[in-house]
Amino acid sequence: MSGGKLEVVRAGALTTIQDLGRFGHASLGVPRSGALDQPAHRLANRLVGNAPGAATLETTLTGVAVRITRPAVAAVTGAPAPVRVNGRPAAWTAPVHVPAGAVLEVGAPTSGLRNYVAIGGGIAVAPVLGSRSTDLLSGLGPAPLTGGEILPLGTPTGSPLHADSLVWQAPPEELVLPLLLGPRDDWFTPATLKTLAAGRFEISQHSNRIALRLEGSPLERAVHREMPSEGMVLGAVQVPPDGSPVVFLADSPTTGGYPVIGVVPEEELSAAAQAVPGLTVRFVPHRHRHRRQSPSQKRAAAAM
Repeated sequence: MSGGKLEVVRAGALTTIQDLGRFGHASLGVPRSGALDQPAHRLANRLVGNAPGAATLETTLTGVAVRITRPAVAAVTGAPAPVRVNGRPAAWTAPVHVPAGAVLEVGAPTSGLRNYVAIGGGIAVAPVLGSRSTDLLSGLGPAPLTGGEILPLGTPTGSPLHADSLVWQAPPEELVLPLLLGPRDDWFTPATLKTLAAGRFEISQHSNRIALRLEGSPLERAVHREMPSEGMVLGAVQVPPDGSPVVFLADSPTTGGYPVIGVVPEEELSAAAQAVPGLTVRFVPHRHRHRRQSPSQKRAAAAM
């Protein structure tokens, strides 16, 4: 079976091509990128018989519609959403057979934010620095999809997965994020660390693949001097001058000049991919077990 083509009938609000990410180039200022909801991306590929690193479509808010020029097996995972093939209802989170020339359509999610569309053989655009992922910050990789665009497909090599049950995590009603404090938590007042532990924040409308931007009680700094730019990691919670925390996601910059109060472990970030604007966010701060605390940090810990 030849690779075939994928025609974009309806691009949706924001549909990008994503794989597992672009590794090993942070020293050049290149973000990781890759699917925000990695478990959903991996599951979609498993369902159609692809390797985990095959490129999928990541949709945002309004789904996507594509026409496939060859017979294909497709799967839609991530947020629950209606799936149709040539207008007829099809399964979500299961292998779906799509005839040659048929239109596969994913509607708006009923909860959550993003869907992942895998097609047997994967999206075979040319890799850039070892990845086919779209990077919204640097512009590397393929641009977000547009209507009428034609994309190449790879040749299927595996068999679709048929299973009696699959583990799936529903989009959260409240986003609870563990937070490893540091390296700059001592730049904040003891009251701020107490607020961080007990407070609630809301996801801003301005959130995207670069970061979750949060609104709520501002985090007050105890140290007000400027700091030089330093390296940022995936999940870093940076606090700009307005005090509103920002949680860095896959397309985030690799350096930053504002203090990082803590870091959300990477494996806890997949739920953030399905967190819609207005959703409540709660942090659960804790310290590295063997990290020495300054006197100000000990006072803050006692107050929490």
